[in-house]
Amino acid sequence: MATYTPDKLPLEGIDYAALITLVGEANAKLAEYSGLLQGIVNPAVMLSPLTQQEAVLSSKIEGTQATVEEVLEQEAGQKFDDRKNADIHEILNYRKAMMLSQEHLKDGHTITLNLLLQLHGILLDSVRGQHKAPGQFRKDQNWIGPAGCTREEATFVPPIPLQLPGYLKKWEQYLRGNDFDVLAQAAIVHAQFELLHPFKDGNGRIGRLLIPLFLYSKKRLSSPMFYLSDYLESNRAEYYQRLANISAQGDWTGWIKFFLRAVVQQAETNLRCVRRIMALYEETKANIREITHSQHGQQLLDGIFDRPIFNAADFSQRTGINKQTLQGLLRQLTKDKGPLIVLQEGQGRRPSIYAFPQLLNICEGRDLFPTTQQPN
Repeated sequence: MATYTPDKLPLEGIDYAALITLVGEANAKLAEYSGLLQGIVNPAVMLSPLTQQEAVLSSKIEGTQATVEEVLEQEAGQKFDDRKNADIHEILNYRKAMMLSQEHLKDGHTITLNLLLQLHGILLDSVRGQHKAPGQFRKDQNWIGPAGCTREEATFVPPIPLQLPGYLKKWEQYLRGNDFDVLAQAAIVHAQFELLHPFKDGNGRIGRLLIPLFLYSKKRLSSPMFYLSDYLESNRAEYYQRLANISAQGDWTGWIKFFLRAVVQQAETNLRCVRRIMALYEETKANIREITHSQHGQQLLDGIFDRPIFNAADFSQRTGINKQTLQGLLRQLTKDKGPLIVLQEGQGRRPSIYAFPQLLNICEGRDLFPTTQQPN
């Protein structure tokens, strides 16, 4: 199969008339979501569940099998088998890359090819794919198709390695410039990156991570916390087909339409989720104050929102609350009207693991843990 020759950016031949309604709807919905984020004092803490969920879902598209709860439980000291631990490690790497990239932009830096190399190195650190040139653009030809297929049997063959640096430079220039609409440009940035397929592994995750970073860099988000992997995972077959239609048929308009619909749907989902989180935050603040009457109320509140499954030692280190003081506060917060449950009783050197089920249940839309009684 012949290698793919990327279309020049900015694109020609886009059917703008077919996009205008969706462009308006997507921009309005994203502006509403960004405005809601702007009213949150510390979105990184309060909206931690969205970040955790994105790391899990973006990795799930690539084949990992672990949940938000399992990731948090493992960090809190829960034991899993080697296969599950490997999946969790991949998710934690992705979360680390997400956090680093967000801090990079908040410090006033821009999205660069060097940043992508740094993020890729983190993503493949000590996990499946660690031997596939982490932190380097590929120097070998790769292709996409059924497992074990030859190049002739491939469904897609990206540009040859010798041409890749030039295409990436042009992509970087396009990313820094302006096009007819920022959201449509985000769609093009993501798709062109996937079609260039510049890494031997990890292209999908890096490409999805680029979406909120790009929108934040273009000042369309007040905080870089808008993730599309929930929608893309739910519509995975169409996601891949729309990308394939670009290389096979040059159907950029169909891809941009799909992307804009994703923005609308995901923004609506996030608006509902964030409003529920904000309401729970205020409710829990009052609950903690009423139960503990402690000077550490704010630290307790932020600590359980930042990491809704935890052990006491980790919580003490993150919040600065003395361990002995914390033990007494946790006992109070796991009583009848408290927001916490004991997920696993401590035994010997193994610490107790606590959970904040109401927060975990919000963005999952289901009851992960009982909220009215302690588990046995």
